[in-house]
Amino acid sequence: MLHRRIKEVTERVVNASKVTRTAYLERMSHAKTQTRVRTGLGCGNLAHVMAACSPGEKDLLKDDVQPNLAIINSYNDMLSAHVPYKDYPDLIKSVANKYNATVQVAGGVPAMCDGVTQGRDGMELSLFSRDVIAMSTAISLSHDVFDGVFCLGVCDKIVPGLLIGALSFGHLPVIFMPAGPMASGLANKEKARVRQQFAQGKIGREELLEAESASYHSAGTCTFFGTANSNQMLMEIMGLHLPGSSFINPYTELRDGLTANATETMLQQLIETKDANSLSDVVSEKTIINGLVGLLATGGSTNHAIHLVAIAKAAGIELTWKDMADLSEVVPLLTRIYPNGHADVNHFQAAGGMGFLIRELLSAGMLHENVKTIVGDSLNDYAKEPRIVNNANVIITDSTGPVKIDWVDCVEKSLDEEVLRPYTDAFSPQGGLQLLKGNLGDSVIKVSAVAAEHQVVTAPAKVFNSQVGLQQAFSNGELETDFIAVIKEQGPKAKGMPELHKLTPIMASQQDKGFKVAIVTDGRMSGASGKVPAAIHLAPEAIEGGMIAKIREGDIISLNAPNGELVLHVSDEELANREHEISEQTLTFGTGRELFEGLRQTVSSADLGASAFGSIYP
Repeated sequence: MLHRRIKEVTERVVNASKVTRTAYLERMSHAKTQTRVRTGLGCGNLAHVMAACSPGEKDLLKDDVQPNLAIINSYNDMLSAHVPYKDYPDLIKSVANKYNATVQVAGGVPAMCDGVTQGRDGMELSLFSRDVIAMSTAISLSHDVFDGVFCLGVCDKIVPGLLIGALSFGHLPVIFMPAGPMASGLANKEKARVRQQFAQGKIGREELLEAESASYHSAGTCTFFGTANSNQMLMEIMGLHLPGSSFINPYTELRDGLTANATETMLQQLIETKDANSLSDVVSEKTIINGLVGLLATGGSTNHAIHLVAIAKAAGIELTWKDMADLSEVVPLLTRIYPNGHADVNHFQAAGGMGFLIRELLSAGMLHENVKTIVGDSLNDYAKEPRIVNNANVIITDSTGPVKIDWVDCVEKSLDEEVLRPYTDAFSPQGGLQLLKGNLGDSVIKVSAVAAEHQVVTAPAKVFNSQVGLQQAFSNGELETDFIAVIKEQGPKAKGMPELHKLTPIMASQQDKGFKVAIVTDGRMSGASGKVPAAIHLAPEAIEGGMIAKIREGDIISLNAPNGELVLHVSDEELANREHEISEQTLTFGTGRELFEGLRQTVSSADLGASAFGSIYP
């Protein structure tokens, strides 16, 4: 039976979303009733659609009987996770040809790498890129000549942006195709150790680069459980991937077979069974709750405290941080993947992967089973894993094409309980993320990455308006004490809410020395947040007059993750006296502010992740 808390939170979300969800579904329902779009095109319109197509494709498009499928591709050859997508369109088209269907690359979306822009000015554009991607996706589909969509994306803002944009065309079936993680390289624990040594000046840049290159070494996603791999977990547990497809390495037979099978799945549903679930059918209130449960059970990226709210809103669903916090009280932590442990996603996959995780959560009543997915009407289909079919009775697609695959039940027991555990023996009875509340506002902390002895910190504030300032203080030897680093003016209005990942090695080294340390910021620490307690996404942000702007050097702050508290120990009278000190003139802004001034004025941390372009989305 469904757990009482899961049921309560779902009902609350459904009730809060009645008006907006109904309006969204009515728009999607109307779109579904329209005649086949290409039938209504003028000759000039249709000529543009097929101008560059082959003669055979032109005949199919003119007949308007067989499906025409769109690819939204985030390929570039700088971002390792997206390099494999170079070959996907040709593979998809080769499968579609066998069904006499057509496929067109409808558009490309930008895919920036947060790993490259960490600590640099480009990071200030990272969160905004999600909305650019969403707009690019919607623009690509606005030609309105497609019967289904394949979204090719993996990393940070790319998957949320693709999904937000695709939900504008939620009357269509949409399948997300992962590219998979790179093979395991340098162990994450060793990588973290080398980074701390560099921060402490014990090794040079040459040794650091050698370690980093041994970690990030080939095509595929980075192997830690940051935002990219949290995205893949979400797409699978939300029923938008094929079962068990998230963490299959690139350039393998199984990876190509899954890509071909996803294409066949959509075409069979559109041509033969006529039962393709549309995106608006798949992404429901129950689906969003399932995604949130998966995030908590795996200790996933804190970035999804923002992204899931925006995704839900694009589907007419009202989700809040309170919903996340209430679920976190009862959803157990079932995985230990770096930064929550030492293993990477390849170890997680080998231990049992998504099939085992989903089965355990389903059996415990933590997930809604009766949801629509890209393969059917039950999440039970996702308690399975793919295998290459190699018995003599099954015909391979062709001598050079992808292999045939089938699905088998997931393993009965985890093959490594240091990485993946059953519900009855969870790592923690509570989820990996926690909402913090207090007189400073609302913020989020990833508790699964922080040891219990470090989850409560009371210390004086050291105040900075950039991570560079903290780095300089560290270099000057000014951090040899207990302290809470306050990094203000990093919110979406001030600087686009950049990730502050470069703080991690510094703060971790001070924690290892025995100092009580923590971070409070209106910025982000990313899905790679490490072992130091960090209250992030603090809202309201400094530029909006949030309490973080009133914090002075030496003020005592208490961060208590188990109790969900973040408190500034300053009297109301004193805080009132500081009010006049806060003005826009005293705040600093990012270098991208002038370029994106108009956009930044539309974005607020109070939106808790809602799209900056919300007016054009359902």
